[in-house]
Amino acid sequence: MPFGFGPGGGDPNRPPDLGAMFAQLQQLLSWQGGAVNWDLAKQLAVQGLSGADSEVPAHERTAVADAVRLADLWLDEVTELPSGVQTVEAWTRHDWLDKTLPIWRRLCDPVAERVVAAMTSALPTGEDGEQEAGAGMMQIPGLGAMGGLGGMLPTGGMGAIMNQIGGLMFGAQVGQGLSGLAREVVASTDIGLPLGPTGVAALVPANVAEFGSGLERPADEIRLYLALREAAHQRLFGHVPWLRQRVLDTVAAYAQGISVDLSAIERAMGEVDPGNPQSVQDALAGGLFEPQTTPEQKAALRRLETLLALVEGWVDAVVAAAAGSRMAGAEALREASRRRRATGGPAEQTFATLVGLELRPRRLREAAALWWGVTEKHGVAGRDGLWAHPDLLPTADDLDDPLGFADTIGTADQLTAEDAVAKPAEADDGAADARGAHDADKGSGSDTGSGSGSDTGSDTGSDTGSDTGKDTG
Repeated sequence: MPFGFGPGGGDPNRPPDLGAMFAQLQQLLSWQGGAVNWDLAKQLAVQGLSGADSEVPAHERTAVADAVRLADLWLDEVTELPSGVQTVEAWTRHDWLDKTLPIWRRLCDPVAERVVAAMTSALPTGEDGEQEAGAGMMQIPGLGAMGGLGGMLPTGGMGAIMNQIGGLMFGAQVGQGLSGLAREVVASTDIGLPLGPTGVAALVPANVAEFGSGLERPADEIRLYLALREAAHQRLFGHVPWLRQRVLDTVAAYAQGISVDLSAIERAMGEVDPGNPQSVQDALAGGLFEPQTTPEQKAALRRLETLLALVEGWVDAVVAAAAGSRMAGAEALREASRRRRATGGPAEQTFATLVGLELRPRRLREAAALWWGVTEKHGVAGRDGLWAHPDLLPTADDLDDPLGFADTIGTADQLTAEDAVAKPAEADDGAADARGAHDADKGSGSDTGSGSGSDTGSDTGSDTGSDTGKDTG
């Protein structure tokens, strides 16, 4: 039950404590920390994990530490990037929630702020320019019947009220999503984002065990494979200084393109029954504030999906190279991990519906095939050197022909990380301009060329990348 609407003392025959309910509601409405009420979000997430967590035993912590150390040794042989692991930890689900909450705030706040601002700007204004409460979406049936609620609403006009209501709604949504994710993630970087503290490699043993159920592989092998993925992510985010900020900036760019269908919100709120808290939950679960798709959003999402695919594809390729000859079940675990990341679990899908962000790489197989092709032609140094500057990375169009990308870039000597980092600023600017012109030409060709050429390139690249990446892994 949201917002403390449950019956007092757990007795279903005992009426709810209305005084406590309104006291809690008043506390929630006093939130001043931004467009998402993070106090509520954390409260609901913790409640959702009630009874589903326990301390990690000492032997599990030792096993996780040993697995990450061994994983780092294996990775030393297949990548130029040094270890990014400073500390190894074994987390409970509550630990994952606490440790990752700061990054979730940076990811969700821009989206929520944009949605609340869009709703506030659409409210009617009076002659003095202040937004009025008497029209539009604020005419929610039954709201006035909640005795005393009017005195709890903040002063300062409808903008302040919308901020409070938006904070409550988004807090409930995000709390629900994080609670589900905490039951599924196996590591701090499991969804391809640097969610945990810098340099901390962490596994969630309870979720690792659930991931391995049904795979018919030894628990030690499953733990080591997931430790390889975690350690590989740590190397990438630890030694590509621009990558972490680029991911967060891309989410912020996505938020700038948000628009809201206010008529849909008004219709949904008209179906809410204040006497039935479940109706509020049903409205939230139905994507009450789900943003409309705009051209700006599509462009930002395409960049985010491409970046996530390149990160996951690199990790997939590096881990396959490290584990392939040493681990009997490496290919089975690789395929299980690929399917899990490509489809997303139930909680990840819920989060996508509530917040509007899909945090999974749709083109993982193509990206893995692309990195394999670059390694074959330019070596490990040439592959890892592409991370030296964002302008060197493949684009979404390059994923259409993943194996052909290696033929379009320079020699291995030109792609080493040392050479790329040592380039003067004006050379970087020139590379950016050249890359932009190249992308513009490719985009122009796609628009003006025949439809069959575009379709053939996409289909062939996808199928070839998928099959080749799997066979050669």
